[in-house]
Amino acid sequence: MENDSVVLRFNEVKFAYGEAKPILDEASFSVRRGMRIALMGQNGAGKTTIFKLTLGELKPKSGTIHMTPPDAKVGHARQVIAPDQLDLAVRDWFATAFPAPAPYNLDKRIADVLDAVNLKTELTKKLRVHSGGEQARLLLAYSLIQDPDILLLDEPTNNLDQAGIEHLTGFLMMYEKTVLVISHDAEFLNAFTDGVLYLDAQTCKVEQYVGNYLNVVEEIAQRIERERMQNARAEAEVKRKKEQAEVFAHKGGKLRLVAKRMREAASEAEESMVEVRREDKTIREFTIPAQEFDYEFSGKVLEIMKVGITKGGEAVAKDANIVLRRGTHVLLAGPNGIGKTTFLEKIVAGEAEGVTIGRDVRVGYYRQDLSNFDPEQTAFDALDAVMKEKDEQKLRSTAAGFLLDGRILASKVRSLSEGQKGLLALCRLVLMKPGLLVLDEPTNHINFRHLPVIAKAFDAYEGALLMVSHIPEFVSQIHIDTTIDLGAL
Repeated sequence: MENDSVVLRFNEVKFAYGEAKPILDEASFSVRRGMRIALMGQNGAGKTTIFKLTLGELKPKSGTIHMTPPDAKVGHARQVIAPDQLDLAVRDWFATAFPAPAPYNLDKRIADVLDAVNLKTELTKKLRVHSGGEQARLLLAYSLIQDPDILLLDEPTNNLDQAGIEHLTGFLMMYEKTVLVISHDAEFLNAFTDGVLYLDAQTCKVEQYVGNYLNVVEEIAQRIERERMQNARAEAEVKRKKEQAEVFAHKGGKLRLVAKRMREAASEAEESMVEVRREDKTIREFTIPAQEFDYEFSGKVLEIMKVGITKGGEAVAKDANIVLRRGTHVLLAGPNGIGKTTFLEKIVAGEAEGVTIGRDVRVGYYRQDLSNFDPEQTAFDALDAVMKEKDEQKLRSTAAGFLLDGRILASKVRSLSEGQKGLLALCRLVLMKPGLLVLDEPTNHINFRHLPVIAKAFDAYEGALLMVSHIPEFVSQIHIDTTIDLGAL
């Protein structure tokens, strides 16, 4: 089969979640074998829907989806491991990628894909005990083990440290199969993609562009500006024609016919106006109010005398002498698997040895997998639960700044996209007014357009802040007083 043959084609595909939520309207595009395509579009535009349609998990209302060959294998690296699978051993989990019985050479296949994603682990080890970065690598390995013709990657850089992102980027640059990727990491996308599918949330159409990611983003921005200028000229022409029509209409006689022609010309000008797309909206600037205390506060928000790390698979406690007061910002650094998330979880739970949280300090926790929400709770109730003083108007106004409208607030958390859950978590921090912020990869699932706004809010936060992040550009925008490098302990 020729290398430039089409491996995936959407032909006038329509899809909607009920009558009130159209996602795709006669969407058409084709992907050639070996292409590496980024899916671009604002939250809710349909990126995940494209994946589910490709996997066959959803069926189009009309139109067709073709793969060549028809039985082409599709591998999907999801964002997170399903909660009901976290207690499986690594070998047992990989076995679920195949119909029973598992292949006779399963262990060799596992070894090959783990080597491809640069991960060393034991096959009897449970998934749950792996770090967020290690789980991200496992998810990619799981998608590779079936040797797919089409590889779907959903936010593959989430939780990866810089070394992990660099390894993944190099792997994808050399990967010879077809790749479709959803990611909000612009630099990552720009390094290896050679095309973009832009999903327009307003028209429900899909536009296809050739070129690297940043060039396409610039091309789309220029097109939007051209559309706005075209509309401005058309609006001026409509106004002029209507004013002329009014003048001639009152003169009577043959001039009424001229007025009619003027109105027709105005209508034609109105029809020439294009619907200017609304590019990804950016969240409003916000502040996270720091907790105020009703008593004479000592100033010690968090005291860390020992730091828990993982070395050689064993938990180890290392001496430290760090005090976080109001306004103190600390970065917790180190490679994937060293125990950063475990340490943060124990601090929040009050179980970390040698760590003391100040009396009555409220802790605002951004958990990397966003699993500290009740999935059956509505988004509104998730926010209302953290407000000390109930104020529905303030809740809704604050939520609107994070692009969480009334429909989203009325939805259950489990029905939200990961990006919407991330914004919900940030909104919750604002309404909570914490004295201590514990942030574990707070850029996970967040559109890169929002990141400067979020960094500005963290930088200005007047309480104590303890953060894990593997995104140097994001960290550079936040004042950091102390860095605890677990890898150096």
